[in-house]
Amino acid sequence: MAQRGMGNMGGMNMQQVMKQARKMQEQLAEVQDGLKDIEVSSSVGGGMVKVTATADMKLTSITIDPEAVDPDDVEMLQDLVLTAVNDVLESAQDAANKQMGAVTGGLGIPGMM
Repeated sequence: MAQRGMGNMGGMNMQQVMKQARKMQEQLAEVQDGLKDIEVSSSVGGGMVKVTATADMKLTSITIDPEAVDPDDVEMLQDLVLTAVNDVLESAQDAANKQMGAVTGGLGIPGMM
């Protein structure tokens, strides 16, 4: 029985597969580069704490209303900041996943967000 050549994978030419992989890799790189331009925000405590980040997981601003600063209740302010940061990072990850999914078609590619 003759061995099947490495150049043919189930009717797909290996060269075609490599070309498609390179194209997807280029598209992923473009999307990853563009994540820095996608901004998401979170506001908690009735707007007392606002946090903004980009989809590449960088915090860009934290705004704290002066009325949220109560020296007798620092824990509340800490909780508000923590909640806002976690919320905005989750939104940033969701935005990144959405952008990456548009390129990968929902494939679970290891190492990609």
